[in-house]
Amino acid sequence: MPGRYHILLLTLFTIVLLWSGIGPKDQFTWFLEVLPALIGFVVLAFTYKRFPLTDLAYTLIVIHTAILAVGGHYTYAEVPLFDWVRDTFGQARNNYDKVGHFAQGFIPAMIVRELFIRKQVVPSPRWRNFLIVCVCLAFSAMYEFFEWGVAVGTGEAGDAFLGTQGYVWDTQSDMLYATVGAIVSLVLLSKFHDRQLEKKLVK
Repeated sequence: MPGRYHILLLTLFTIVLLWSGIGPKDQFTWFLEVLPALIGFVVLAFTYKRFPLTDLAYTLIVIHTAILAVGGHYTYAEVPLFDWVRDTFGQARNNYDKVGHFAQGFIPAMIVRELFIRKQVVPSPRWRNFLIVCVCLAFSAMYEFFEWGVAVGTGEAGDAFLGTQGYVWDTQSDMLYATVGAIVSLVLLSKFHDRQLEKKLVK
């Protein structure tokens, strides 16, 4: 049976997704944006009993879901708070998508780290950190391929999903933000993650 904290996370996950699906700016964009969260939920549900993750990993996944849900509801180019940030600080574009791509490295980094450690994939901490960043960058690049394919395949219908807002270096900067996110995650969370892993391995 799931513990109270996991039930709380599941409740938050459900509420956020339901909210985002009520009257989104563009239904097609909403579906594409929350699709990773839905796929992740199915995978985690099937693996929960035999390979439960740490509370840190589940918490980060719910945070990532919230970021995707907000982007899906408004589209990444039109999140109101970041419209305000753009106008207040004289920015050229709505930069909420950079939050999403930073999270695309920051959050998967801990999930990949947990898999690498618990499955004993890479014993050397230095090589492990290097490969975690590489995996996150590869995932970011794969997502850019997916965005590109959707935009080409659907034409104007995919513009909101692509979200470049006329920025010629959008794809490259997205991957940079994901890489930086993965590095920051490893620097800030590794020790805390180790303590959670120790408790889980003791169980």
